[in-house]
Amino acid sequence: MRKSTREKANYIFVELGLIIVSFFMFLPFILAISMSFMEPTEVFSYPPKFFPSSINFKNYIAAMDLVPMGRMMFNSLLVASFTTLGKLITGTLAAYAFSSFRFKGKNILFSTLFVTLFLPAETVMILPLFMLMSNLGWVNTYWALIIPFTASATNTFLFRQHFMTIPRSLEDAAKIDGASAMQYFFKVLIPLSGPMIAGAAIINFVYAWNMYLWPLIVTMQDNMRTVQVGVKMMISGESSNNWGVIMAGT
Repeated sequence: MRKSTREKANYIFVELGLIIVSFFMFLPFILAISMSFMEPTEVFSYPPKFFPSSINFKNYIAAMDLVPMGRMMFNSLLVASFTTLGKLITGTLAAYAFSSFRFKGKNILFSTLFVTLFLPAETVMILPLFMLMSNLGWVNTYWALIIPFTASATNTFLFRQHFMTIPRSLEDAAKIDGASAMQYFFKVLIPLSGPMIAGAAIINFVYAWNMYLWPLIVTMQDNMRTVQVGVKMMISGESSNNWGVIMAGT
């Protein structure tokens, strides 16, 4: 009984600690939301105010008027979704090949793929990639925003490591039952990799949503740009001193 009480006390202490830490982690986000409803005089008031005196949506309307934020959010959602889908498809298929099949040059190819993880792709490849998109006539299109990022060495590496932890006896059993390689992949391997796929999907979606440099370079019209570029346009534009509008857009 004494041990149970101590465990409960430790549990409550840990939970309270996590709640306090979480509050401080979310504090900038909460402050941004609060500022998005403030008048300019309230944003720069001293002593600073943490909550608006009244709720109004003027800043949100102003943010939508400054840049086509609705279209940019749609662009970001479309690009992030298809980029994530492409990365999951190519990553799982390539990882399956590296983990389950034997072919000539397999180790060399995987080593080469692993080395690319250390290359700063967005800076090293940005110029040749833009020239390629230009030659294909894809500048200022969704193709240029999506296609170059539908393959990921990181995803291939992570999924390969995960697939190698799944017992080979399952593959042998599937082959005995007459399943083909792709049937084993879709009916056994993928269902067993649900948490891994979900985690990779979240990471890839957030990465694609937050891309700034490439969408800025490869798009020339506002209706093709993503939301991150739109926020930067608001910061650099007429609302550079109106942090209420900037926080509303953010």
